[in-house]
Amino acid sequence: MDPAPLVAVVGATATGKSDLAIALAQHLGGEIVNADALQLYRGMDIGTAKVPPRERQGIPHHQLDVLAVTEEASVAAYQREARAAVTGIRERGRVPILVGGSGLYVRAALDDIEFPPTDPAVRERIEQRGHRIGTRALHAELARIDPDSAGIIGEGDLRRIVRALEVGELTGRPYTAFLPRPVHHDPSTVQIGLRLERAGLHERISLRVHRMVEQGLLAEVRGLREQGLDQGRTARRAIGYEQALAVLDGTMDCGAAIESTVVGTRRLVRKQDTWFRRDLRVRWIDASQPAPQLREAALDQIALARAN
Repeated sequence: MDPAPLVAVVGATATGKSDLAIALAQHLGGEIVNADALQLYRGMDIGTAKVPPRERQGIPHHQLDVLAVTEEASVAAYQREARAAVTGIRERGRVPILVGGSGLYVRAALDDIEFPPTDPAVRERIEQRGHRIGTRALHAELARIDPDSAGIIGEGDLRRIVRALEVGELTGRPYTAFLPRPVHHDPSTVQIGLRLERAGLHERISLRVHRMVEQGLLAEVRGLREQGLDQGRTARRAIGYEQALAVLDGTMDCGAAIESTVVGTRRLVRKQDTWFRRDLRVRWIDASQPAPQLREAALDQIALARAN
Protein backbone atom coordinates (compact mmCIF):
# COMPACT_ATOMS: atom_id res chain seq x y z
CA MET A 1 0.00 0.00 0.00
CA ASP A 2 1.27 3.46 -0.88
CA PRO A 3 2.09 5.64 2.13
CA ALA A 4 -0.24 8.50 2.95
CA PRO A 5 0.75 11.58 0.97
CA LEU A 6 2.57 14.49 2.55
CA VAL A 7 0.22 17.34 1.66
CA ALA A 8 1.57 20.91 1.67
CA VAL A 9 -0.73 23.94 1.52
CA VAL A 10 1.32 26.93 0.37
CA GLY A 11 0.87 30.43 -0.97
CA ALA A 12 0.85 34.06 0.07
CA THR A 13 -0.33 35.54 3.34
CA ALA A 14 -4.12 35.93 3.75
CA THR A 15 -5.10 33.42 1.05
CA GLY A 16 -6.77 31.10 3.57
CA LYS A 17 -4.13 28.39 3.94
CA SER A 18 -4.80 27.61 7.61
CA ASP A 19 -8.56 27.11 7.14
CA LEU A 20 -8.02 24.84 4.15
CA ALA A 21 -5.39 22.81 6.00
CA ILE A 22 -7.81 22.21 8.88
CA ALA A 23 -10.58 21.21 6.45
CA LEU A 24 -8.25 18.76 4.70
CA ALA A 25 -7.06 17.35 8.02
CA GLN A 26 -10.66 16.72 9.06
CA HIS A 27 -11.43 14.94 5.79
CA LEU A 28 -8.19 12.95 5.43
CA GLY A 29 -7.57 12.14 9.07
CA GLY A 30 -4.56 14.38 9.30
CA GLU A 31 -2.40 16.44 11.61
CA ILE A 32 -0.89 19.81 10.77
CA VAL A 33 2.76 20.88 10.69
CA ASN A 34 3.34 24.64 10.73
CA ALA A 35 5.67 26.16 8.11
CA ASP A 36 5.24 29.83 9.06
CA ALA A 37 8.51 31.03 10.61
CA LEU A 38 6.83 33.56 12.90
CA GLN A 39 4.23 31.14 14.21
CA LEU A 40 7.10 29.20 15.76
CA TYR A 41 7.15 31.90 18.46
CA ARG A 42 5.15 31.57 21.67
CA GLY A 43 2.83 34.49 22.27
CA MET A 44 3.02 35.88 18.74
CA ASP A 45 -0.58 34.97 18.07
CA ILE A 46 -2.62 37.93 16.88
CA GLY A 47 0.05 39.49 14.67
CA THR A 48 0.78 36.20 12.89
CA ALA A 49 -2.90 35.24 12.46
CA LYS A 50 -2.25 32.02 14.38
CA VAL A 51 -5.41 29.89 14.52
CA PRO A 52 -6.59 29.89 18.17
CA PRO A 53 -6.78 26.43 19.81
CA ARG A 54 -10.58 26.63 20.05
CA GLU A 55 -10.79 26.98 16.25
CA ARG A 56 -8.46 24.09 15.37
CA GLN A 57 -11.34 21.58 15.38
CA GLY A 58 -9.36 19.21 17.59
CA ILE A 59 -6.67 18.79 14.92
CA PRO A 60 -3.17 18.43 16.44
CA HIS A 61 -0.78 21.17 15.32
CA HIS A 62 3.00 20.75 15.37
CA GLN A 63 5.81 23.33 15.26
CA LEU A 64 3.69 26.05 16.83
CA ASP A 65 4.85 27.94 19.94
CA VAL A 66 8.24 26.21 20.11
CA LEU A 67 10.48 29.29 20.46
CA ALA A 68 10.73 32.18 22.91
CA VAL A 69 10.69 35.63 21.31
CA THR A 70 14.32 36.09 22.37
CA GLU A 71 15.46 33.09 20.31
CA GLU A 72 16.51 33.18 16.67
CA ALA A 73 14.76 30.78 14.34
CA SER A 74 16.99 28.26 12.55
CA VAL A 75 15.93 26.75 9.24
CA ALA A 76 18.21 23.76 9.83
CA ALA A 77 16.65 23.09 13.25
CA TYR A 78 13.19 23.55 11.78
CA GLN A 79 13.94 21.02 9.04
CA ARG A 80 14.95 18.43 11.62
CA GLU A 81 11.91 19.00 13.84
CA ALA A 82 9.37 19.28 11.02
CA ARG A 83 10.53 16.02 9.44
CA ALA A 84 10.40 14.32 12.83
CA ALA A 85 6.82 15.56 13.21
CA VAL A 86 5.90 14.17 9.78
CA THR A 87 7.39 10.80 10.71
CA GLY A 88 5.46 10.74 13.97
CA ILE A 89 2.20 11.59 12.24
CA ARG A 90 2.71 8.76 9.77
CA GLU A 91 3.53 6.33 12.57
CA ARG A 92 0.15 7.17 14.11
CA GLY A 93 -1.54 6.27 10.83
CA ARG A 94 -2.43 9.89 10.11
CA VAL A 95 -1.84 12.18 7.11
CA PRO A 96 0.77 14.94 7.56
CA ILE A 97 -0.35 18.34 6.27
CA LEU A 98 2.29 21.06 6.09
CA VAL A 99 0.96 24.62 5.92
CA GLY A 100 2.67 27.98 5.69
CA GLY A 101 3.94 30.82 3.56
CA SER A 102 7.59 30.98 4.63
CA GLY A 103 9.15 29.75 1.40
CA LEU A 104 12.53 28.65 2.74
CA TYR A 105 10.92 26.77 5.62
CA VAL A 106 8.55 25.00 3.24
CA ARG A 107 11.47 23.96 1.06
CA ALA A 108 13.49 22.88 4.10
CA ALA A 109 10.68 20.52 5.10
CA LEU A 110 9.85 19.24 1.63
CA ASP A 111 12.96 19.31 -0.52
CA ASP A 112 16.28 17.48 -0.66
CA ILE A 113 18.24 20.25 1.04
CA GLU A 114 21.29 19.91 3.27
CA PHE A 115 22.20 22.86 5.48
CA PRO A 116 25.94 23.34 6.01
CA PRO A 117 27.28 24.07 9.50
CA THR A 118 28.15 27.52 10.77
CA ASP A 119 30.89 28.75 13.07
CA PRO A 120 30.62 32.34 14.35
CA ALA A 121 34.37 32.54 14.99
CA VAL A 122 35.25 31.45 11.45
CA ARG A 123 32.66 33.81 9.99
CA GLU A 124 33.93 36.74 12.07
CA ARG A 125 37.52 36.07 10.99
CA ILE A 126 36.56 35.99 7.29
CA GLU A 127 34.42 39.11 7.66
CA GLN A 128 37.30 41.00 9.27
CA ARG A 129 39.60 39.95 6.44
CA GLY A 130 36.99 41.18 3.96
CA HIS A 131 36.86 44.57 5.66
CA ARG A 132 40.65 44.70 5.67
CA ILE A 133 41.38 43.70 2.06
CA GLY A 134 38.09 44.76 0.48
CA THR A 135 35.08 42.86 -0.80
CA ARG A 136 36.37 42.49 -4.37
CA ALA A 137 39.65 41.00 -3.16
CA LEU A 138 37.74 38.58 -0.96
CA HIS A 139 35.60 37.63 -3.97
CA ALA A 140 38.78 36.98 -5.96
CA GLU A 141 39.93 34.70 -3.17
CA LEU A 142 36.63 32.80 -3.43
CA ALA A 143 37.05 32.57 -7.22
CA ARG A 144 40.38 30.79 -6.75
CA ILE A 145 38.99 28.34 -4.18
CA ASP A 146 35.44 27.83 -5.44
CA PRO A 147 34.97 29.27 -8.95
CA ASP A 148 31.44 27.91 -9.41
CA SER A 149 30.19 29.67 -6.29
CA ALA A 150 32.04 32.86 -7.18
CA GLY A 151 30.27 32.80 -10.53
CA ILE A 152 26.84 33.13 -8.91
CA ILE A 153 27.78 35.57 -6.12
CA GLY A 154 28.27 39.23 -6.95
CA GLU A 155 31.62 40.91 -6.24
CA GLY A 156 29.93 43.32 -3.83
CA ASP A 157 27.88 40.78 -1.88
CA LEU A 158 30.07 40.50 1.22
CA ARG A 159 27.57 38.47 3.24
CA ARG A 160 27.30 35.67 0.66
CA ILE A 161 31.03 35.73 -0.13
CA VAL A 162 31.78 35.26 3.57
CA ARG A 163 29.23 32.47 3.84
CA ALA A 164 30.66 30.64 0.82
CA LEU A 165 34.19 30.84 2.23
CA GLU A 166 32.94 29.74 5.66
CA VAL A 167 31.17 26.72 4.17
CA GLY A 168 34.26 25.77 2.19
CA GLU A 169 36.51 26.00 5.23
CA LEU A 170 34.16 24.01 7.48
CA THR A 171 33.12 21.29 5.04
CA GLY A 172 35.78 21.12 2.33
CA ARG A 173 32.92 21.23 -0.18
CA PRO A 174 31.85 24.04 -2.53
CA TYR A 175 29.04 26.32 -1.44
CA THR A 176 27.05 25.34 -4.56
CA ALA A 177 26.87 21.75 -3.29
CA PHE A 178 24.42 22.95 -0.65
CA LEU A 179 22.13 25.03 -2.86
CA PRO A 180 18.52 23.77 -2.85
CA ARG A 181 17.31 21.58 -5.68
CA PRO A 182 13.61 21.19 -6.57
CA VAL A 183 13.50 17.51 -5.62
CA HIS A 184 11.05 16.33 -2.98
CA HIS A 185 12.64 14.56 -0.02
CA ASP A 186 9.42 12.50 0.18
CA PRO A 187 8.19 11.34 -3.27
CA SER A 188 4.58 11.25 -2.02
CA THR A 189 4.55 15.04 -1.51
CA VAL A 190 1.67 17.01 -3.06
CA GLN A 191 1.85 20.80 -2.97
CA ILE A 192 -1.44 22.70 -3.16
CA GLY A 193 -1.07 26.45 -3.81
CA LEU A 194 -3.75 29.04 -3.07
CA ARG A 195 -3.92 31.98 -5.45
CA LEU A 196 -6.09 35.06 -5.26
CA GLU A 197 -6.54 38.01 -7.59
CA ARG A 198 -4.36 40.88 -6.36
CA ALA A 199 -7.17 43.37 -5.59
CA GLY A 200 -9.04 40.81 -3.54
CA LEU A 201 -5.87 39.85 -1.69
CA HIS A 202 -5.10 43.49 -0.88
CA GLU A 203 -8.60 43.87 0.55
CA ARG A 204 -8.11 40.79 2.74
CA ILE A 205 -4.78 42.13 3.98
CA SER A 206 -6.28 45.47 4.97
CA LEU A 207 -9.17 43.79 6.79
CA ARG A 208 -6.78 41.42 8.55
CA VAL A 209 -4.51 44.19 9.82
CA HIS A 210 -7.43 46.25 11.14
CA ARG A 211 -8.85 43.13 12.81
CA MET A 212 -5.51 42.44 14.50
CA VAL A 213 -5.56 45.89 16.06
CA GLU A 214 -9.15 45.38 17.22
CA GLN A 215 -8.23 41.99 18.72
CA GLY A 216 -5.53 43.57 20.88
CA LEU A 217 -2.24 43.48 18.99
CA LEU A 218 -0.82 46.35 21.05
CA ALA A 219 -1.59 44.53 24.30
CA GLU A 220 0.00 41.37 22.90
CA VAL A 221 3.17 43.26 21.97
CA ARG A 222 3.26 44.99 25.36
CA GLY A 223 3.21 41.59 27.03
CA LEU A 224 5.84 40.18 24.67
CA ARG A 225 8.09 43.14 25.42
CA GLU A 226 8.07 42.04 29.07
CA GLN A 227 9.33 38.65 27.82
CA GLY A 228 12.25 40.24 25.97
CA LEU A 229 10.80 40.98 22.53
CA ASP A 230 13.19 43.91 22.09
CA GLN A 231 16.12 41.47 22.28
CA GLY A 232 14.66 39.09 19.68
CA ARG A 233 16.50 39.72 16.41
CA THR A 234 13.86 37.94 14.32
CA ALA A 235 10.68 38.43 16.34
CA ARG A 236 10.93 42.18 16.93
CA ARG A 237 11.38 42.87 13.21
CA ALA A 238 8.27 40.97 12.15
CA ILE A 239 5.73 42.94 10.15
CA GLY A 240 3.13 44.35 12.53
CA TYR A 241 5.28 43.79 15.62
CA GLU A 242 7.92 46.32 14.60
CA GLN A 243 5.16 48.87 13.97
CA ALA A 244 3.41 48.07 17.26
CA LEU A 245 6.66 48.58 19.14
CA ALA A 246 7.00 51.98 17.47
CA VAL A 247 3.48 52.91 18.64
CA LEU A 248 4.29 51.86 22.20
CA ASP A 249 7.50 53.93 22.02
CA GLY A 250 5.57 56.95 20.76
CA THR A 251 7.53 57.20 17.50
CA MET A 252 4.54 56.28 15.30
CA ASP A 253 0.81 56.84 15.67
CA CYS A 254 -1.67 53.99 15.27
CA GLY A 255 -2.93 55.11 11.87
CA ALA A 256 0.57 55.29 10.43
CA ALA A 257 1.42 51.92 11.99
CA ILE A 258 -1.61 50.29 10.37
CA GLU A 259 -0.71 51.74 6.98
CA SER A 260 2.93 50.67 7.33
CA THR A 261 1.84 47.15 8.28
CA VAL A 262 -0.52 46.91 5.30
CA VAL A 263 2.19 48.13 2.92
CA GLY A 264 4.77 45.79 4.43
CA THR A 265 2.41 42.83 4.18
CA ARG A 266 1.67 43.61 0.53
CA ARG A 267 5.40 43.70 -0.15
CA LEU A 268 5.79 40.33 1.59
CA VAL A 269 2.93 38.89 -0.47
CA ARG A 270 4.69 39.85 -3.71
CA LYS A 271 7.84 38.04 -2.55
CA GLN A 272 5.85 34.97 -1.52
CA ASP A 273 4.00 34.93 -4.81
CA THR A 274 7.26 35.10 -6.77
CA TRP A 275 8.84 32.38 -4.62
CA PHE A 276 6.03 29.85 -4.92
CA ARG A 277 5.22 30.50 -8.58
CA ARG A 278 8.79 29.55 -9.49
CA ASP A 279 8.02 26.05 -8.21
CA LEU A 280 6.39 24.20 -11.08
CA ARG A 281 5.38 21.33 -8.78
CA VAL A 282 2.74 23.45 -7.02
CA ARG A 283 -0.87 22.70 -8.05
CA TRP A 284 -2.72 26.00 -7.94
CA ILE A 285 -6.37 26.48 -7.03
CA ASP A 286 -8.52 29.60 -6.76
CA ALA A 287 -8.73 30.73 -3.13
CA SER A 288 -11.85 32.85 -3.72
CA GLN A 289 -14.10 29.77 -3.85
CA PRO A 290 -16.47 29.05 -0.93
CA ALA A 291 -14.87 26.77 1.67
CA PRO A 292 -16.63 23.52 0.61
CA GLN A 293 -15.66 23.96 -3.05
CA LEU A 294 -12.13 24.96 -2.07
CA ARG A 295 -11.71 21.76 -0.08
CA GLU A 296 -13.07 19.64 -2.94
CA ALA A 297 -10.77 21.36 -5.45
CA ALA A 298 -7.79 20.58 -3.20
CA LEU A 299 -8.88 16.97 -2.76
CA ASP A 300 -9.23 16.65 -6.54
CA GLN A 301 -5.67 17.91 -7.02
CA ILE A 302 -4.38 15.48 -4.38
CA ALA A 303 -6.14 12.60 -6.13
CA LEU A 304 -4.76 13.63 -9.53
CA ALA A 305 -1.23 13.85 -8.15
CA ARG A 306 -1.55 10.42 -6.55
CA ALA A 307 -2.84 8.90 -9.80
CA ASN A 308 0.15 10.12 -11.82
